[in-house]
Amino acid sequence: MGTRIRRHAIVSGVVQGVGFRWSTRREAERLELDGFARNREDGTVEVEAEGPEDRVAQLLEWLRVGPPGAEVAEVRVVDQPLGARSGFRIG
Repeated sequence: MGTRIRRHAIVSGVVQGVGFRWSTRREAERLELDGFARNREDGTVEVEAEGPEDRVAQLLEWLRVGPPGAEVAEVRVVDQPLGARSGFRIG
């Protein structure tokens, strides 16, 4: 399964109003990751994902494209300390 990690990402571009958070949740649940996705006031989407390193990496790659209708301009990623396992939620 690999080492468990947590990553925090800020996704910018056309990422609100296109189902980005819900699609991210679906993808994260498929990958069996914990974390969250939420809109920010500046028009970006904030995502935190925790799980096996290879699966978190898969989600981060998916974020660079996003769902149909999204136009991802940038994904900024920062390592985070491990958190409590809580499933994946929408904020």
